[in-house]
Amino acid sequence: MSKLISVVAALALCAVTTMAAAQDRYTKQKVVYHINYNGGEDDRAYIGAMRNIQNHINAVGAENMDIKVVLHGNGLGLLASAMDNDKVQQRVMNLRGQNAQFHVCNNTLVGREISYEDDLFEVFEDDIVPSGVAELSHLQMQGYTYIKP
Repeated sequence: MSKLISVVAALALCAVTTMAAAQDRYTKQKVVYHINYNGGEDDRAYIGAMRNIQNHINAVGAENMDIKVVLHGNGLGLLASAMDNDKVQQRVMNLRGQNAQFHVCNNTLVGREISYEDDLFEVFEDDIVPSGVAELSHLQMQGYTYIKP
């Protein structure tokens, strides 16, 4: 029994040390995540992308992150799915609660006749950018690291 306690204590110490090392390793980061694909069966791709974003936040700390998520083309399906899929909706809300901003492409809205007010989960006028690809370039020119999960 004491051997088990020692192992558990060692694992706990290792986890705390790893978290402290991660906080020492990473400084403030500006990141743009690019989503322009279908979510697939059960929105797995969207959930996986948001899991990547959450893992990034966990490693660096929400207070050290400036995260933008640019959605265009089929990527708008993420916020459309959040209207009905509780898993997707909860992850979107959780990321927003950690200051991740979702940017929605106006070209896609117009071209596909999508109403951001009726068809997408909690999208407001301030969330809409003229062009998803132009926004990606704009953010990269401002020093944001580009990631496509």
